[in-house]
Amino acid sequence: MRFFNTTGPVAATEHYHIPPLDRVDLPGLRRLIAEKRYFVLHAPRQTGKTSALLALQDLLNSEGRHSCVYVNVEGAQTAREDVEEAMRTVLGELADRAVDALDDHKLDDIWPDMLAARGPHGALRQSLSRWARDSTRPLVLLIDEIDALVGDSLLSVLRQLRAGYDMRIRGAFPQSVILCGVRDVRDYRIRSGSTGTMVAGGSAFNVKAKSLRLGDFDRQEVFALLGQHTEETGQAFTDEATETVWTRTQGQPWLVNALAYETCFDGAAASDRSRRIEEADILAAQEALILRRETHLDQLADKLQEERVRRVVEPLMAGAEEMQFATRDLEYARDLGLVARDKPLRIANPIYAEVIPRELTWVVQQTLSQDPAWYLTSAGALRLDKLLAAFQDFFRAHSEHWVERFQYKEAGPQLLLQAFLQRIVNSGGRIEREYGLGRGRTDLLVFWPEGRSAATLGRPERGGCARRYVVECKVRRKSLERTLAEGVEQTAAYMDRCGAEEGHLVVFDRRDGRSWDEKLFHLSRAADDGTEVQIWGM
Repeated sequence: MRFFNTTGPVAATEHYHIPPLDRVDLPGLRRLIAEKRYFVLHAPRQTGKTSALLALQDLLNSEGRHSCVYVNVEGAQTAREDVEEAMRTVLGELADRAVDALDDHKLDDIWPDMLAARGPHGALRQSLSRWARDSTRPLVLLIDEIDALVGDSLLSVLRQLRAGYDMRIRGAFPQSVILCGVRDVRDYRIRSGSTGTMVAGGSAFNVKAKSLRLGDFDRQEVFALLGQHTEETGQAFTDEATETVWTRTQGQPWLVNALAYETCFDGAAASDRSRRIEEADILAAQEALILRRETHLDQLADKLQEERVRRVVEPLMAGAEEMQFATRDLEYARDLGLVARDKPLRIANPIYAEVIPRELTWVVQQTLSQDPAWYLTSAGALRLDKLLAAFQDFFRAHSEHWVERFQYKEAGPQLLLQAFLQRIVNSGGRIEREYGLGRGRTDLLVFWPEGRSAATLGRPERGGCARRYVVECKVRRKSLERTLAEGVEQTAAYMDRCGAEEGHLVVFDRRDGRSWDEKLFHLSRAADDGTEVQIWGM
């Protein structure tokens, strides 16, 4: 039986999958190769780049017009600035791959002598040239994980490929080379250890004809992938479940496969194929992935510590009204898959939007001594007003201490509130978050199951109804009256869109020189349509 793949390249006989070459512009690739072009294919990690390259290698070799070899150069990363050791690793791996893909041992006979005679800064060019001359068919080289190389090692590989570029016309160098990695080569900022200078990847590899990007699954591909499980096992997904997979992942391939695998092979539905997969199963799988800090999500969280990522993500989380970062920072965040490539500017998908604040506030959550039972009625309803009143006291006592410790200080108040809510809601509900540049606010939607009692806190529940509570956060940047008038209408509109029964507007006053007595207040106000909104000053 096949399964959903979350590790390594796709194997058609083992994995449910979308054919890798269906996800690329194959006619465009063929044209570039026919024109003897060198180009770039880039995409975030775990989106299917390697699967696409391996499929392209197999296709080209099966057609008999080219000799195509895929090579992964990530193993040379540990050589760092040791160019000779890196080149030894790259050439050895390439020779092994040529044997595997083509049963071609020529390169294995060539490269050791070339490394000894020409040194690390000429061995790659000379070896590829000799190999291409001896080959009966034009060579096509697919180099994966190119941006794993470091400093002078990366610089040497790029410059040797560029140095041999003109020789390809007479068959003395690979006809076409595809560099594959997370980022476009133009965005490489390579610090040379030998000279101490910074070199742009675009100048080191200025023979690049085009940059192609492998996108995420589209809606139909997500549904088709899930449908393969139904076809093989008979286990169906409800319409709500398939829609939830799409909306929560926005087609990010690893997330789609991970959610589906967790649900169908590790979750409650795994032992009973007659049981349909429901929306609650998908949401439970999402929570399990986040709590386990799966490697994919953990790597995402690690990127949040980079300053150029912070400069982009922080204003999104704070609901800033205008851009405060450089274009190159934004492109880097997009290449990592953190930020959506289309408008409006936002985090790439709701799962990442969930992971980011939870990761940034994990320490705060662990130190909060709050009992969820304090905020429930006898009927099990969540008293969000009581919870926000407690947060006011907490914010007054601890905000300066915690916000100062956050790397993301501008979004600190919103993060602190989310940490406080998360600590309570973890026991039985969930939070959905909406934030992005130009919003002027951060919207939180809290779900709490009806009838949840103190005795059942912490236990997962399937099905049933959930009450919805809107919490909207704004930073006071204008007069209080204008802030409240605007915020109340926005909160009421969000309540209407989400079908929420209760709405709260939290206004953070971060202006200097204001006393806590001025900043802290609680009042209620009706929107133009009569919707009642509770307002909390912080």
